[in-house]
Amino acid sequence: MPKRVLKGTVVSAKCDKTVTVQVERRIKHPLYHKFMTRSKKFTAHDEANRFKEGDVVSIQECKPHSKMKTWEVVNSSD
Repeated sequence: MPKRVLKGTVVSAKCDKTVTVQVERRIKHPLYHKFMTRSKKFTAHDEANRFKEGDVVSIQECKPHSKMKTWEVVNSSD
């Protein structure tokens, strides 16, 4: 089964080896047919502490590193 890969923006890099990535997606409202933006924050593993706030990165599913951290940063999308 392939691992999911999402693209988002780093919104917090305060923890050691951890970044918080906000992923936005556009959905269509079922009744009004307008496009809306929905966002969700994911905690991802960053082994080398390379990424700072504002960086656009890709994250990928992985085995759990901790209770809340089941994603890892694959690469920068710059």
